[in-house]
Amino acid sequence: MTLAPVYGGVEEGDAAADALLAALDAGVTFVDTADIYGAGSSETLIGRMLEKRRDEYVLATKFGGNQDANGILVPGMGRPEYVRKALDASLSRLRTDHVDLYYLHRLDPSTPIEETAGALGDLVRAGKIGGYGLSEVSARTLRRAHAVHPVTALQTEYSPFQRAPEKELIPACAELGVAFVAYSPLGRGLLGGQVRGFDDLEAGDWRRGNPRFQAGNVERNVSLADRVATLAAEQGVTTAQLVLAWLIERGALPIPGTRKAANARANAAAGDLALDASVFARLEEIVPPDAAAGAQGNESYLANLDT
Repeated sequence: MTLAPVYGGVEEGDAAADALLAALDAGVTFVDTADIYGAGSSETLIGRMLEKRRDEYVLATKFGGNQDANGILVPGMGRPEYVRKALDASLSRLRTDHVDLYYLHRLDPSTPIEETAGALGDLVRAGKIGGYGLSEVSARTLRRAHAVHPVTALQTEYSPFQRAPEKELIPACAELGVAFVAYSPLGRGLLGGQVRGFDDLEAGDWRRGNPRFQAGNVERNVSLADRVATLAAEQGVTTAQLVLAWLIERGALPIPGTRKAANARANAAAGDLALDASVFARLEEIVPPDAAAGAQGNESYLANLDT
């Protein structure tokens, strides 16, 4: 997502491509995108840069996240005919004949999940996708889909600032054998150290409408991040590396995004860290559940989540 202009403009030149290549060269083997990131520009970049390295990584993309002018999901994106059409378009942009993991980006309230899961199961059997996933759905919806065709992965926001999945989703995934993928593992940048206040966000940055970055909330969240940074410095690692290592230790598969090659390499190094359990316990003391100030998203964003 960060390779598209979602968090402000993308730098001129080859910075995004360099970050993508740096991640692979550092040993990252999982690339996650979606058809709505930059209206397809993220998929196009990945297809252009990684076409000749397709056997080096697991490729995931998503469908069903288009929204109207009010930020509400367009109905019908879970229908079987739409699923097939969306996949063909993504395959063309990605320059491949299959994706390893294909997600329903958001639950389509106008289509029973059983119909969508059935269509995705057909695509698995046809060899066009290796498996399918769901994003930001409830444990109840996960179970309904899994009963039709086994779900490969569930993706939702999870970080020290967003620990709600620990209540029901993560246990359900463990019970069903579904991989748990954590998006925005660095609190949408708050735990990356670059955002110190609302004015640090560029015009057009999606986060300018997020409650956690509003005045009165962002200061509280930056203060929490600073305490995590102090803990990380004591261990000789970056804040991002500490948080990513914590997520890995908890069994999650974090997918940090960046536009900078140096950050991609540093993030990848988190997978090799061997930190004592007491360090992770201190992190959880610093940022207990529900410590973050502000809701996960604004009203229209929350309306699109299956809770």
